[in-house]
Amino acid sequence: MPIQYYIYLCLALFSIGIVGVLTRRNAIIVFMSIEIMLNAVNLLFIAFATYWQDPKGEVFVFFSMAVAAAEVAVGLALLVSVFRNIGSVDISNLKNLKG
Repeated sequence: MPIQYYIYLCLALFSIGIVGVLTRRNAIIVFMSIEIMLNAVNLLFIAFATYWQDPKGEVFVFFSMAVAAAEVAVGLALLVSVFRNIGSVDISNLKNLKG
């Protein structure tokens, strides 16, 4: 399969993630959109690593997935804490946490 197909798929996934981050107010959907963007980049790294027969891209994806898992764990812990204090995960309500 030509690498252009992978590039188009990654571009579509990344664009969907950007639209989700910019248009949604729910913090859980924003986190899911960020994960879609990270997975698009990881897929592109894997596609190029396979195309050039170089395993460095695959190793980088492995570490990127580990960091993304840690990011999700910390992000969800913060969301649970915010939900307990505010009662909502709406991003526009987070400005009430200032003082």
